[in-house]
Amino acid sequence: MEYVRLLIAFILPPVAVFMQFGIGKHFWINLVLTLLGFVPGMLHAVYIMAARPPGLARLR
Repeated sequence: MEYVRLLIAFILPPVAVFMQFGIGKHFWINLVLTLLGFVPGMLHAVYIMAARPPGLARLR
C-alpha cells in the first residue's frame, strides 16, 4: 500500500496526503503548494509521507 501512495503522490499529491493524514494541516499545506505549482506539492507529499510512516501519521 505504501508504494501505491507514493505513486499517487507523484500523480495527485493532495490525494496521497489525504489518504495518509486525513484532512488536517498537512493536507491544506499540500493543497496550497500544489495550487501554486505542481512540483512543490509533489515534493511536499513525498517528503511528508517518507518522514512519517503510516502508523505514526494518525498520532499527531
